[in-house]
Amino acid sequence: MRDAENIRAVEALGIDWMGFIFWPKSSRFVSERPAYLPTKAKRVGVFVDEDIEHVCRIAADYALDFVQLHGSESPAYLHALRQYLADNGLPLAIIKAFNIATAADLATTNRYAGLADYFLFDTKARQPGGNGLQFDWSVLTAYGGDTPFLLSGGIGPADAERLLQAFALDGFPRAECLGIDLNSRFESAPAIKDVEALQQFLTRLNLLQR
Repeated sequence: MRDAENIRAVEALGIDWMGFIFWPKSSRFVSERPAYLPTKAKRVGVFVDEDIEHVCRIAADYALDFVQLHGSESPAYLHALRQYLADNGLPLAIIKAFNIATAADLATTNRYAGLADYFLFDTKARQPGGNGLQFDWSVLTAYGGDTPFLLSGGIGPADAERLLQAFALDGFPRAECLGIDLNSRFESAPAIKDVEALQQFLTRLNLLQR
């Protein structure tokens, strides 16, 4: 997100985390600091194969709470980033995103256990994130890790029932699934969220969970 009034309106819905894209090739790229940044929602900075020093400069400038890595960052990169953050007094949590299509894709997360605080499972596609495409969430029954994760990938306004059906599958790692990522299918334009659509979805999801 990058529009101040849109940020205020979305934060007022009670969302927990808000993402800011710092990948220059993205249509949602934050090229300058918004006039307003969330004070209640946690701030997540999204990076793709970025230089570690640059990640830390942005993290400090934007007072980020989380760094989300959405590229091909190696375990060694995460180790170095965590050390650099600690050395510079930046106690941020690290989210590592993975593009998922099959159980074999889930197995790649094993190398990152203990290095990332959270995983994010997105749809395997040509561009890192924001594609509006879903993967088969039932594949997550093959996830055997302990690292908590966020579910991403084309979740839209009509998906409340489908989400709860997925969570009800035998073997779905409900305890590890901390939340869902709502992005491109709730936009009226890149980086501009449709506040009404978000509110209706959250209301519907809460009603279904009762």
